Amino acid sequence: MAADTPVEYIKHHLQNLTYGKLPAGYERADGTVVEEATWTMARTSQEAMDMGFMAVHVDTMGWSIFIGVVFLALFRFAAKRATTDTPTGLQNVVEMTVEFVQGIVRDVFHGKNPIIAPLALTMFVWIFLMNSLKLIPVDYIPSIAHAMGLEYFKIVPTTDPNGTFGISIGVFLLILFYSFKVKGPGGFAKELSFTPFNHWSLVPFNLVLELLALIIKPVSLALRLFGNMYAGEVVFILIALLPLWVQWTLNVPWAIFHILVVTLQAFIFTTLAVVYLSAAHEDH
Repeated sequence: MAADTPVEYIKHHLQNLTYGKLPAGYERADGTVVEEATWTMARTSQEAMDMGFMAVHVDTMGWSIFIGVVFLALFRFAAKRATTDTPTGLQNVVEMTVEFVQGIVRDVFHGKNPIIAPLALTMFVWIFLMNSLKLIPVDYIPSIAHAMGLEYFKIVPTTDPNGTFGISIGVFLLILFYSFKVKGPGGFAKELSFTPFNHWSLVPFNLVLELLALIIKPVSLALRLFGNMYAGEVVFILIALLPLWVQWTLNVPWAIFHILVVTLQAFIFTTLAVVYLSAAHEDH
């Protein structure tokens, strides 16, 4: 895993483990030529780019699913052992988390939908746990992966825009679904056409503004989460390039500070998602 230069080290740690299709006749980094179109793991960042849109970031997908399973297992474990006495340990943490998310939904969501609170809880805990993987030293798990023959391996799904856009697009589809369900196709079209200016002559202008605002919602959700997590990851990688005694001096304070960032980004994403879904339930 050692890199010749700091730049190569940084690039290596920011590259995902990518699985995709290389076209027939493609010349790989080691000089071999792919005789026919083949699905394989990318050996370089250039190969990952050449695999195109259908390539899969295996590490992002795998860690997202793994963290989701951990989330379900923890909450199921706590639920099965819940007691009416004074809660302690994991039950106390779970109950505090549920009450916290319920408070967000109660303050922000003004419609009636039993799905919103569980959805908000899932988003908050899942994103929080994925963000928390950042607190593992940057070389530990990639080194294990390298020993297993995997050249690239990132463990924080939210430092990959594919991961954050996956969640935000899911929220966007729910916004569209409930906008049509609550307001009806005609009501939703009317809202887009006559907001913010309630005059027929300004319908084209309103449509441009409202459609742009609608599209920006998932983009802003995804890029805000990705940008903050990616920037933090870069700082951790830069610290890892320093001498060992300097690493401990900087890494511990930055990790402690990042605990706040990890929680705050999960909170912001969840709150904004609930705000957008609340707006989708408003029928004027």
